[in-house]
Amino acid sequence: MNDTELDFTKGDGLIPVIVQDSASLRVLMLGYMNAEALTATRTTGLVTFYSRSKQRLWQKGESSGNVLRVASIKTDCDKDTLLIMAAPQGPTCHT
Repeated sequence: MNDTELDFTKGDGLIPVIVQDSASLRVLMLGYMNAEALTATRTTGLVTFYSRSKQRLWQKGESSGNVLRVASIKTDCDKDTLLIMAAPQGPTCHT
């Protein structure tokens, strides 16, 4: 996948990202990325989102340590949504 082909325009610079457990195939969460968050995710190998409430990049697990290690990144046919297969390092949801 070429990142320049992604369509960030439909969501005001953000695209939805579905994260799925690469081992169990359970859907873990939905978040949003801008181009900078995608670059950070590719660079570190850890899922990084753009937090709409904090208005900044947010690495999943940055405070808890429960990070999501990237196994693969795929796009849908419209190139406006991502599916990230990841290995969770601890619980994804904090209840």
